[in-house]
Amino acid sequence: MLSIARSELIQIFRNRLVLVTGLVMPAVVSGFFIYQHEGFAALGSLGYIAAVVMATVGAFGLYTTSVTTLAARRQNLFLKRLRSTAASDSGILSGLLLPITVISLVQVAVIMTVLGAVTGRPDNVLLLAAAVLAMTVMMLGLGLATAGVTNSPEHAQVTTLPVSLGVIAVVTWVGIAGTEDLTLLKRLLPGGSAAELAVNAWNGGVAVTDSLLLLAPSLAWVVVAVALATRIFRWEPRR
Repeated sequence: MLSIARSELIQIFRNRLVLVTGLVMPAVVSGFFIYQHEGFAALGSLGYIAAVVMATVGAFGLYTTSVTTLAARRQNLFLKRLRSTAASDSGILSGLLLPITVISLVQVAVIMTVLGAVTGRPDNVLLLAAAVLAMTVMMLGLGLATAGVTNSPEHAQVTTLPVSLGVIAVVTWVGIAGTEDLTLLKRLLPGGSAAELAVNAWNGGVAVTDSLLLLAPSLAWVVVAVALATRIFRWEPRR
């Protein structure tokens, strides 16, 4: 797995499209939110900014890059060749997705640290970390499922848009409007519960036990996405 991950990390830094979508775009958007934090905090809260940053890196960095990577490796038959080695299916997928996952987590950590230095540290760092991990695992699961219906890296620019924009829209909705109204709907939509957890972690004022229950919807989406991926994910291009 580690040899696959090392090879994939090299490919990431050689691919300009992946660099832009996976690293540059999330960093630029997050930097804009931090620079304009007073205006966005007035619109929602500092927790809202943290939630949007988390969702931006998760959607445009981790999720989009994961789908693009898997589609590209399928198209050039790299996935097929890897399956002829001693590596297991889970080891292959883990090796391919490990570099962008680590990069995304480091990005979020750095951006959150900068946000905390500019505006003041979050109320509960561990709870914020739980929200980030929940979003990360959910986006990885959705990436595996989306890769099953994505024929090429170019096609990924289309297939990833609904989930990417949808998650960011849900996070923005929850971050600005809260979950006092339509609570169940907002929490069940992908990204909604993770956004509420991030807001609670940064702003405080909510019991930790109540906030931890918000992990359940994100984990449920992981189960659904992985179950879907096992049915539709393909290791070879369609003939």
